[in-house]
Amino acid sequence: MSLKIRLARAGSKKRPYYHVVIADVRSPRDGRFIEQVGSWNPLLPKDGERVKINEERVKHWLANGALPTDRVARFLDQAGITKRDARNNPTKALPGKKAQERAAALKKAQDDAAAAIAAATAPAEAAPEEAAS
Repeated sequence: MSLKIRLARAGSKKRPYYHVVIADVRSPRDGRFIEQVGSWNPLLPKDGERVKINEERVKHWLANGALPTDRVARFLDQAGITKRDARNNPTKALPGKKAQERAAALKKAQDDAAAAIAAATAPAEAAPEEAAS
């Protein structure tokens, strides 16, 4: 049986509250779980007691093969129970393919317009110089 340490949502509409639970990966998010090992209240200020974790039970389940989800792994890393490697996605801020194509087309149109303006003004400037000489 494959186990996960994950969040199960509780609380009312627009007032979330999460339980940190040990559950089978096949069970639904808010469905059946084996044990509740903590809680997370995202509505509390960050400097307060947002996350409460029973370290002893979490260590027990980690030793028995339970894998934490990414959010729970962050909580466990902050509590000093496990180590989570920082993620790095340098291409996250880059626009998508279609946006890059639109930007390239816009830049090409601007360059063509600037070249047309430059070509239109160049002969007008050259003509008075020929007449003056």
